Amino acid sequence: MESENSGESLTTDNLEETHQRNESQDTVNPRRLDPYKNFKFRLQWEGRYVAGISKMSGLKRTTQVVEHREGRDPNSIGKSPGLTKYEPIILERGLTQDREFEQWANRVWNSDPTNSLKDFRKDIILELLNEAGQIAIKYKVYRCWVSEYQVLPDMDANANAVAIESIKIENEGWERDK
Repeated sequence: MESENSGESLTTDNLEETHQRNESQDTVNPRRLDPYKNFKFRLQWEGRYVAGISKMSGLKRTTQVVEHREGRDPNSIGKSPGLTKYEPIILERGLTQDREFEQWANRVWNSDPTNSLKDFRKDIILELLNEAGQIAIKYKVYRCWVSEYQVLPDMDANANAVAIESIKIENEGWERDK
């Protein structure tokens, strides 16, 4: 098969090289062509790993569009960015004896006046691991706090499932770290 532009013969090797040049470079495995499988996540806060996550909602932000008319052109509308909103993140893991999620969630819920809300926000790190267990992508998520906590799912003794614990985390932004 001939290329229309250059007259070069396209072989499987040439096609793979072209595809690799066009793909963004992966720092862990620069020859990787397929996306990462999405089943290995870790959560870290205060410098230590807290949980392996089995399911995580996406990281999403939305910036409002502010429409305005300009004086020099009253027949068209200009657009500018407005406020940015970061969607909550939902993390799920299999139920364990580890009480880190529960203790964090209780900081907001607990109405004891001697227990202040000074430590209810945390900066966390979410890591996506590749098949070899190496960090492929890492995000820092800022000023997080738990707005919803589910200790147990609907229980069904006949179901073939794992009991899942989940938390809904409000946040004030995130950035890619790796």
